[in-house]
Amino acid sequence: MENEIIFIVEDSLEGGFEAKAIGHSIYTQADSFEELKINIKEAVGIHFDAAEMPKLIRIHYVKDEVIGA
Repeated sequence: MENEIIFIVEDSLEGGFEAKAIGHSIYTQADSFEELKINIKEAVGIHFDAAEMPKLIRIHYVKDEVIGA
C-alpha cells in the first residue's frame, strides 16, 4: 500500500483541467477544479482495491504564464 498518490494538474487546451497520476495510468478531467477533485477521488477508487488504496491524494497544479518584457 502506498501512503499517497500524486496528480499533476494542468489547464486543458479545451478549457477546464486535466489530471494525470505520477507512476500510475490514471487520467481524468473536468470543467471546474472542484469537479476535478471529485473525479480524481473516483478514479483512484476505481484503480485501487481497498487494501491498496493510498491514504492521501496530493494535487500539484502546474500553471504556465508568459509575460512580456
